[in-house]
Amino acid sequence: MVKYAMKGGIIMRSAGILMHISSLPSPYGIGTLGREAYRFVDFLKKAGQTYWQVLPVCPTSYGDSPYQSNSAFAGNPYFIDLDMLCEDGLLEKNEIENYFFGDNPVSVDYKRLFDNRYPVLRKAFSRFEKTEEYYRFLDENSFWIEDYALFMTVKEHHHFRCWLYWDEDIRICTHEAEAYYREKYARNIEFYKFIQYMFYKQWGMLKKYANENGIKIIGDMPIYVALDSAEVWRTPELFELDENRLPTRVAGCPPDAFSDKGQLWGNPLYNWERIEEQGFDWWIKRIRSSFNLYDRVRIDHFRGFEAYYAIPYGREEATIGEWVKGPGMKLFNAVKSALGEVDIIAEDLGFLTEDVHRLLRESGYPGMRVLQFAFNPYEDNLYLPHNYSRNAVAYTGTHDNDTFIGWYSSVKGAEREFAGEYLNVKRKQDAAYAAIRSVMASSADTVVIPIQDYLNKGSEARMNTPSTLGGNWMYRIEGNDIDENLAERIRKITHAFRRI
Repeated sequence: MVKYAMKGGIIMRSAGILMHISSLPSPYGIGTLGREAYRFVDFLKKAGQTYWQVLPVCPTSYGDSPYQSNSAFAGNPYFIDLDMLCEDGLLEKNEIENYFFGDNPVSVDYKRLFDNRYPVLRKAFSRFEKTEEYYRFLDENSFWIEDYALFMTVKEHHHFRCWLYWDEDIRICTHEAEAYYREKYARNIEFYKFIQYMFYKQWGMLKKYANENGIKIIGDMPIYVALDSAEVWRTPELFELDENRLPTRVAGCPPDAFSDKGQLWGNPLYNWERIEEQGFDWWIKRIRSSFNLYDRVRIDHFRGFEAYYAIPYGREEATIGEWVKGPGMKLFNAVKSALGEVDIIAEDLGFLTEDVHRLLRESGYPGMRVLQFAFNPYEDNLYLPHNYSRNAVAYTGTHDNDTFIGWYSSVKGAEREFAGEYLNVKRKQDAAYAAIRSVMASSADTVVIPIQDYLNKGSEARMNTPSTLGGNWMYRIEGNDIDENLAERIRKITHAFRRI
């Protein structure tokens, strides 16, 4: 990174690439924490990058989304590298080959993974011998892993149905029911602890390698947790639930650029009054845990801390709802008091008010600038690169956007004309590179580019389309997509704008 002496401190210009772990090449149906992840770190280093940004690494649940997980703290078992388990003596190569994880190298087959990944991991578990390191891991993560392992065991017993449909005694978690499951299914509870240990062990090794090679990891923390999660089941008092433990209101956002019906996420809302009474302890633990995984943390839907959109439970769309005040700086003051200065990126997209801007200023966190939102031909807005502040993280697009080529191909009329004029684009195939140059040239301290835009991919490579179910979170790169020529091209443009 190039450092510039500025009044009040040092400004560092840097760049990174956005690509989720799931998008890595692998013979086992999805990207993992194994050889290809280390190869990608090497690629980032050659390309002169500072950051690797990933999506949430928690287990995927409803709709295969990493933003709808059954745990706010657990790691995704699909990311455990099977070849590394062979190296640990827990698996044989031929045992892995007995299972089918999908045969499309550029798309994840989540059903195949759900059906076949766990049997392989159980085989590894059958050979696992507990160590001091394992017991230390359990002790350090005791505040969540016991509840998570029990939750997943009971969920499996109920054919993976949502906890709202479990037997009543364990649904409301009576002492007798909990004791019964802990005794009868003790071995299965240990299995779920084992896979978390293996995930965190492999993740720790990868992060250490990345940091030693000058690469920092930006992780993503969803603001909400899923209704069908260990946290909502085990600590219902922290959420807006009625006497039957059903949500009274759920999360989402009103109609916006992504959907004219709004986005109905369905997550239960927080009982912020109760959380504040507890000194924001749960949130402090969550943020501390995130910084054990990542070097920087992007908090999704940051505006929800100023005010959040509450939709009555049972609605089928998000057009009817109300804005409710959030905890604001009280939360972040508590975080600072407990953890000191933490390197947070605020995802400040969506419906922004002066109160949201004030919260961002008071927190000091950098906000996000997304180029695809810039090209309203009738206004000079904060997403146009000439308006970026230094304290910002700039993107051509995020995981919720189309690729830049896909977006440019679909946009029409005056917006398309303005984008072409601003970026000096005459041909569609030149749009992504022009967009990259534009945000690289901006004043934003940090620029992060989705790998799809460096690869000049169209809409077929889109990661997620908000407000749709199915067909998302599946994109993968091929092994030969990442080569020396691409690394050199990225390094040149990064150096040209003094971000190395």
